[in-house]
Amino acid sequence: MIHRALLAAVAALASAPVFAVDDAATTTPAPNPRGEAAYHSVCAQCHEQAIGHAPAPSILRMMSAGAIYKALTEGIMKVPSAGMSDADKRAVAEYLGGAAVARDVGLAPPPCRGRQAAFDYDEPTVFTDWGFDLGNRHNIPARVSGVTRANVTSLKLNWALGFPNALRARSQPALAGGGLYVGSQDGSVFALDRASGCQRWVYHAAAEVRTGIVVAPWTKGDRAAHPLAYFGDLVGKLYAIDIVTGRLAWSDHPDTHPSTTLTAAPVLVGNRLFVPVSSLEEAAIDPHYVCCTFRGSMIAYDARTGKHLWQTFMTPPATRQGVNAVGAAQYGPSGAALWNTPAVDAKRGLLYIGTGDNYSEPASSMSDAIVALDMKTGAIRWAYQARPGDAWNTACFQAPKGPNCPSQEGPDFDFGAAPVLATARDGRDLVLAGQKSGEVYGIDPDKGTLIWKTRVGRGGNHGGVYFGMAVDGDTLFVPISDSPVSHDDLSYDRPPAPGMYALDLRTGAFRWKAPNNEGACKGRFACDPGLASAIMTTSGLVFAGSIDGWLRVYDGASGKIVWRFDTARRFKTVGGGEAAGGSMAGAPAPIAYDGALVLASGYDFASKMPGNVLLVFQTGTASQAKPAVRH
Repeated sequence: MIHRALLAAVAALASAPVFAVDDAATTTPAPNPRGEAAYHSVCAQCHEQAIGHAPAPSILRMMSAGAIYKALTEGIMKVPSAGMSDADKRAVAEYLGGAAVARDVGLAPPPCRGRQAAFDYDEPTVFTDWGFDLGNRHNIPARVSGVTRANVTSLKLNWALGFPNALRARSQPALAGGGLYVGSQDGSVFALDRASGCQRWVYHAAAEVRTGIVVAPWTKGDRAAHPLAYFGDLVGKLYAIDIVTGRLAWSDHPDTHPSTTLTAAPVLVGNRLFVPVSSLEEAAIDPHYVCCTFRGSMIAYDARTGKHLWQTFMTPPATRQGVNAVGAAQYGPSGAALWNTPAVDAKRGLLYIGTGDNYSEPASSMSDAIVALDMKTGAIRWAYQARPGDAWNTACFQAPKGPNCPSQEGPDFDFGAAPVLATARDGRDLVLAGQKSGEVYGIDPDKGTLIWKTRVGRGGNHGGVYFGMAVDGDTLFVPISDSPVSHDDLSYDRPPAPGMYALDLRTGAFRWKAPNNEGACKGRFACDPGLASAIMTTSGLVFAGSIDGWLRVYDGASGKIVWRFDTARRFKTVGGGEAAGGSMAGAPAPIAYDGALVLASGYDFASKMPGNVLLVFQTGTASQAKPAVRH
């Protein structure tokens, strides 16, 4: 899924009011001939030719200028760029990032001292999977969350972390060993003391960490344990690091395609790690680009060693289909990327994953589909295709449409939200899936056949169900993104319906509707009322972050809002500086544990409000643990 914002994000941010940590972070410099020249002289020979896993320019332009500069001076590009001057490195970063390199405003968290630095072997991993359970139900029992109807309104901010060199927060944290583990846009993965926010260690990945962090479990009290944390980055690299020390255990590039990216958190089942593979090749705007050859896939690894066990592709290999209007070769089928986390069905030995659209023609049979894979072998057991013939890429957004736009242009109705496996109180199992079309499906896990379908939202390129639903009992909670302004040229039979909706998971019938309005967007740049992030339910409450910057907590029985908090403002951070929240979108969901609430805010992507903050709340009075202070 690629948005029109990819074509105009730099221009839009240049005129944005300040939502980021630093004026320098949102000030676009004048065109930088020096940076352009240095890029083409030193960098282009690898990045334009996809040599040695070098990410494509379209991927580089999704990184912040600060993150690129850091990669050139401290990270993976330090050796290749050794012959460049610092001024040239900064110029290249600003040329690609479309903004000035931000100043250091004291966002780095202070180092932990004494007991705060100690790993707690008596607290095994709290949630071993992104979905809080293997079925992706995003439900946390009240005894675990400690956040209830009686104390939710007493939540107070305990501490805040500002992510350096960042304008978005897309990584869902993990909780284990008394720590909080979270990735950031500049590639930093922080291990923080959960009570205070001080830093135990930091690991520097090659690029933005967009996936959630998944931590292996261990036996309580086992001092010999060295559990691994798993995550992926923007340039398609997968990592396994020791969460006690922060040292790398192994890493791998799951796919050699230069547009590969990892968006979804992997899933850990025993000693097997399942990794969904996505890409950014959908941004096929250049008319001379040979479009398109990427194929979405699921890969199984040995979690301790990184050994490949199997890989299953969602489309057959692309073959030449002819040339476009400017003579560039055309290939297909392609796409069907996986940018959500699979649900695990241990009883049937299956994984359920949602696929995206095709990037080029011909369209294939497993795009815009829910696919069941055998966990042991990767064999496809069944596939339910909700939208046949959906071939689309960003050339279709050009006016007139670019040569790479498929002749039979699809609507771009990916399955972005992770499938959910749930069991109703009557014992019936269902696979539940939400699509960008605004439709939600109940599917038979044994046969892959449709049980029910409900149209919840209007849908659209910026519409429908984006990243995650939640289940509590027999109720399925569905967040709808539907932008009030259509970002495509499709005709719709209904108005947008952004907000939260509750369905009977057995029948798909509505239990209640809580449409959002634009009141909270008054005066806010890049704001709309849609819900485009994963959600969480606990204690009969539903927690949902919105594109408008507000966290809302709904009564699960009625849809009434019982508490809300505005994150689109500045916060004092544990590092001594200031950070700001913005839109909440993407895969991170609110997390409630032991009376605390963890929330990421900021989403400088797809024309949404930038921000770079992680907020940790506590119920009741202020936490007994004092926020860390810089030494």
